[in-house]
Amino acid sequence: MPTVVVMDVSLSMTRPVSLEGSEEYQRKHLAAHGLTMLFEHMATNYKLEFTALVVFSSLWELMVPFTRDYNTLQEALSNMDDYDKTCLESALVGVCNIVQQEWGGAIPCQLQSTDSLDCLERLIDLNNGEGQIFTIDGPLCLKNVQSMFGKLIDLAYTPFHAVLKCGHLTADVQVFPRPEPFVVDEEIDPIPKVINTDLEIVGFIDIADISSPPVLSRHLVLPIALNKEGDEVGTGITDDNEDENSANQIAGKIPNFCVLLHGSLKVEGMVAIVQLGPEWHGMLYSQADSKKKSNLMMSLFEPGPEPLPWLGKMAQLGPISDAKENPYGEDDNKSPFPLQPKNKRSYAQNVTVWIKPSGLQTDVQKILRNARKLPEKTQTFYKELNRLRKAALAFGFLDLLKGVADMLERECTLLPDTAHPDAAFQLTHAAQQLKLASTGTSEYAGYDHNITPLQTDFSGSSTERM
Repeated sequence: MPTVVVMDVSLSMTRPVSLEGSEEYQRKHLAAHGLTMLFEHMATNYKLEFTALVVFSSLWELMVPFTRDYNTLQEALSNMDDYDKTCLESALVGVCNIVQQEWGGAIPCQLQSTDSLDCLERLIDLNNGEGQIFTIDGPLCLKNVQSMFGKLIDLAYTPFHAVLKCGHLTADVQVFPRPEPFVVDEEIDPIPKVINTDLEIVGFIDIADISSPPVLSRHLVLPIALNKEGDEVGTGITDDNEDENSANQIAGKIPNFCVLLHGSLKVEGMVAIVQLGPEWHGMLYSQADSKKKSNLMMSLFEPGPEPLPWLGKMAQLGPISDAKENPYGEDDNKSPFPLQPKNKRSYAQNVTVWIKPSGLQTDVQKILRNARKLPEKTQTFYKELNRLRKAALAFGFLDLLKGVADMLERECTLLPDTAHPDAAFQLTHAAQQLKLASTGTSEYAGYDHNITPLQTDFSGSSTERM
């Protein structure tokens, strides 16, 4: 979850803070000291967190965009100027713009701000009670500021370490970002549920059976290597520091079950079901980050005995060996679970979109380009033609079919003398099929009907039917 730090740089932050037996500090110096403490902690223990720094007065300014370089963030703290009055509303508008441009509108973001107590309480009310206010205990001084930021770090930026178990195999891992407690709304007296630090794998299942389930949150699972004395050597996170590089090299030479699990899930196309707590499960799976890189991820299901209805109760699932016959069939062509049929979804990548006229024009031009290259492009021509035909029937755009049929007939008359004879037959055949479909009543107007290439003496039996 990205973090946005909002720093007040109005004149009110230049008010002096008198400390006995030491030099005089301003309020902004104390704020910068606390933020430096936070950034140093994140650079060591929470280095995957993306953090941005925003300063504000009556206006706002993005000092450092989202980054994992905490040295840049610390340097920016010493380069702040003083401006006029405080206006938190403009800063919040700026934060919304920054987060939406970088991450979109669906991702949650942590906001760290300093302002009057009443104002911050109102912000938490607007956020449906989510959030917390930290106050300084005692007088305003460096020690109390450090104590306050220490509470913030303990609550939100402490790394979550766990032990991943599968039978006799174990691995120390870090889960990032740290899983938040979950409150079940249906309970009369709800108690926040917290996942165990012992994550036990209870089984494996095909990716096709788990499909794309609803989850509460997704997390990276990073292996932690331990030396013989039990001290932490490092995680799988790269760093420019020479000492940490050498530590990571040492960690890379130590066998780790987490790495074995990641590779196995990736190769076998399966996911691991993991026990998070009483009647609470999640899944471990490999997710590609790029063509050459993938990560071991963990998704949390909603607590309950039956988080995924099509799988039934988790406690009643068992190994394939317990079944009298293979539930997946001898050819692995069926599933024991009531999965949805393999129809193309409306959100498939190859869906036809005609929101703008240019989209429709592009599809028609593609058909005409292939029509001029017949018979070499016969299969591509009919593939694009059927795609346009299905979309037109789905939208009820029957006039389009007649219009494209007229275009194909015109292309037929414009064929040069050197054109292959089969081209004219295919264009005429395609135009006739489109006209039959445009009536909406013909047997050829069915949505699932495909226009197939016309078998001619020129094309022979080698032309495959679609």
